[in-house]
Amino acid sequence: MFLSKLDSLNDAVKLIDENQKVMDIEEVPLAEAHKRVLAEDIIAYHNSPPFDKSAMDGFALRGVDTFGASQSNPKTLKIVDAIGAGDFCDKVINEGEAIVIATGAPIPEGADAVLMKEYTTDDGEELTIYSQVTPGENVSPKAEDIKKGEKILSKNTFIRYSEMGLIASAGYDSVKVFKKPKVKLIITGNELVEPTKEEIDKAKIINSNKYTIKAIAEDSGAVVSISHAGDTFEEVKEEVEKASKDYDVIMTTGGTAISKGDVVLDVVDDLGEILFHGVAIRPGKPIGAGIVNDKMVFTFSGQPVAAMSQFDMFARKYLFKMQGRDFDWHIVQREAKLKIPSQLGRTDFIRAFSDDTYARHVLNRGSGIIRSMVEANSYIIIDENDEGYQKGDIINVVFFDSLLW
Repeated sequence: MFLSKLDSLNDAVKLIDENQKVMDIEEVPLAEAHKRVLAEDIIAYHNSPPFDKSAMDGFALRGVDTFGASQSNPKTLKIVDAIGAGDFCDKVINEGEAIVIATGAPIPEGADAVLMKEYTTDDGEELTIYSQVTPGENVSPKAEDIKKGEKILSKNTFIRYSEMGLIASAGYDSVKVFKKPKVKLIITGNELVEPTKEEIDKAKIINSNKYTIKAIAEDSGAVVSISHAGDTFEEVKEEVEKASKDYDVIMTTGGTAISKGDVVLDVVDDLGEILFHGVAIRPGKPIGAGIVNDKMVFTFSGQPVAAMSQFDMFARKYLFKMQGRDFDWHIVQREAKLKIPSQLGRTDFIRAFSDDTYARHVLNRGSGIIRSMVEANSYIIIDENDEGYQKGDIINVVFFDSLLW
């Protein structure tokens, strides 16, 4: 299929957004929920802490009994019991009494403060104190962190390690999350061979896209399977048709040049609908997308750097939103360290190295130069309405780390 007109980046992204799908929901053990996205609100089953508890090792006592105590004016109290973590004491503390207490142990009735052990001496029965505490000091009150019945996390929250602890404290041993999308990555090209230390035959090239696109899709929360197809219509059609029945998203690399006889786009056109083919961007102009059997198909370039950039521009957001997680470019401003040329009517995503102040483009920027992505840590984005930047201009930058799942 031959397309000569290039879509704008905004128009192409809009077409993808209009065909956005969201994954079904599954319940998983909490231990498996890390880096998943909540598909339900979390309502606390318990208070946390469930009682007034000691915030440190020391002595539970009445704050008023310590008033005026100092190194030069020590006071003495009677030790009447000891409480370890996980233990409970039913004694009531009266005036002039104290109880040995461990961090996390319940504050006994009558006590309202904990004096750190470092400010005391004792002989097991009599406690000498050299400092004072106010009521409530060194005490974590009941429900200080979580209140029973309170909504503590909302649907669509990304579960980091900190959320894991909060969900556990609320009483959940399993949670409902969005399923991970299953992605079929179809590598096309008769010229591709697996990595080898041996001499490579003429006209052959190592298949690096198999590894980079799989990894970048997994970095977006997906589960990826890979297959290979030659450059024939029949082979590609068989793989795409089969994948459209068993997977949630299809991605291909190679066979997308904007010219006659582009086998991958011909297959998409035959089996379903092409949304766009060719976008006014650099690198990655030949990007295409379509729908087959109600599944999104992204057709990436065979050029490794172009394919990675195309994924970031189009597929990453789609995979995030499939799993209930919003995504947008986190754009920051930096000062251009060098002149950066561009041309009107095209959006440039230029590999760059940026720090806290400056950004400079990586000079060796061909769409097949994988090393340029390793040397870069960011994109410089030049809008289609700009003709580039001069040294010292303030420019838009997106760090690669901000794109990660």
